[in-house]
Amino acid sequence: MDFLKTTVKDLHQELVNKSLSVADLTQATLDHIKATDDRYEAFITLMETNALEQAKKIDQAGVSSAQMLAGIPFGIKDNMVTKGVQTTAASRMLHDFKPIYDATVLERLSQAGAIGVGKLNMDEFAMGSTTETSYYKQTKNAWDQTKIPGGSSGGSAVSVAAGQVPFALGSDTGGSIRQPAAFNGVVGLKPTYGRVSRWGLIAFASSLDQIGPITRTVEDNALVLNAIAGYDARDQTSSKQTVPDFTANLTGNIKGMKIAIPKEYFGDGVDPKVVSVVKAGIAQLEALGAHVEEVSLPHTKYGVAAYYILGSSEASSNLQRFDGIRYGFRAENVQTLEDLYVQTRSQGFGDEVKRRIMLGTYSLSAGSYDAYFKKAAQVRTLIADEFEQVFGQYDLIVAPTTPNIAYGFGENQDDPQVAYMNDALTIPVNLAGLPGMSINAGFIDGLPVGMQLIGNRFEEAKIYQAAYAFEQATRLFDKIPGGDQ
Repeated sequence: MDFLKTTVKDLHQELVNKSLSVADLTQATLDHIKATDDRYEAFITLMETNALEQAKKIDQAGVSSAQMLAGIPFGIKDNMVTKGVQTTAASRMLHDFKPIYDATVLERLSQAGAIGVGKLNMDEFAMGSTTETSYYKQTKNAWDQTKIPGGSSGGSAVSVAAGQVPFALGSDTGGSIRQPAAFNGVVGLKPTYGRVSRWGLIAFASSLDQIGPITRTVEDNALVLNAIAGYDARDQTSSKQTVPDFTANLTGNIKGMKIAIPKEYFGDGVDPKVVSVVKAGIAQLEALGAHVEEVSLPHTKYGVAAYYILGSSEASSNLQRFDGIRYGFRAENVQTLEDLYVQTRSQGFGDEVKRRIMLGTYSLSAGSYDAYFKKAAQVRTLIADEFEQVFGQYDLIVAPTTPNIAYGFGENQDDPQVAYMNDALTIPVNLAGLPGMSINAGFIDGLPVGMQLIGNRFEEAKIYQAAYAFEQATRLFDKIPGGDQ
């Protein structure tokens, strides 16, 4: 099954009409992944037995017109726990870990009838922006296999862009859904913090992590968010905010919408070619009736520094549970308890994870807390306040998703600070807890360019409204890897 040439909505109609059975669709999906994954290396684990059993049950019950996701296959970033299925977070530390329950998002998609077909590659414990820190494999960009796929949800974005599945789940701590979505020309949404339950998501930085959908089209993305959003008593940061129908405003009409353009997102460090493509996208929104004005977000330049102190501090705390005692990897031939801890964590974690644990532990130490962690928390508040002031006058903020397009493997790996700047335009959204989406705005040298739409808290509907209007006007999703449709 080639999902490059169809959508969730189209597949749903075929299942309702019984021109396609869920079992046939699921089997075709698994066969297609097996036939193509040597090229992309997006999947770590296939869930073949579970998927086919679930497909059989759905066929017996039948798919109604109201069940938009029933029988639709999807991929799962491998940091969401899956009952009885290997869940690795792309780390040696969890190479043999099989959870005893499903993450809330997977429970909800299962209740909607969607069928999880496999676990997707990622940067180890979601730390990275290229998927190169995975212990297992090196995922390739869907458009050019010599280029990185982005990260940390690289496997999720590639699986959709390459037509292996119609949608996938990713997680976004500093841009890990939007950046790979930009590099692969698909639609990636990081919802408002608290909109989607994090229960069952292996934590990286708990105050920043958020699960979201990656799809080929905006409408598909809204359909998936409809299914996974909403309050969950098991996640204490889950919001009781009302969940609207995110497809309700997909009309193509954005006349009168007020859009802010932050000048700092188009400055030093951003490729002029990227600026040109995104500005053309903004002109398209203006042509559709939006009112566009330039604004300033001056504290944006401190976002990366604040993020890496706060995120690494939370990571150093969250990852202390991986000690070789209770589950996961355990070093052999150790002599003492201290040796067990040291050898397990030294051998089980990769270099990037160790780097962030050390940075976080230092920032939280008694002699450094006020100088680093406290200052970073204050910067976070300033960034959130700036966004709040802008959203007092505007409906959306529009900017590039990334400073550049996808680049070659190995670039920037010798200098972590350069690599960290790849997330400079996405990180402020996480610090402020806002929703943000990346959609394809065009191409440079055959590679996609991401345009980021940022909304106020719990106003994902406005993002979908503008993104859908742009998508329908440009039809860029018709251009697919390997040639136009």
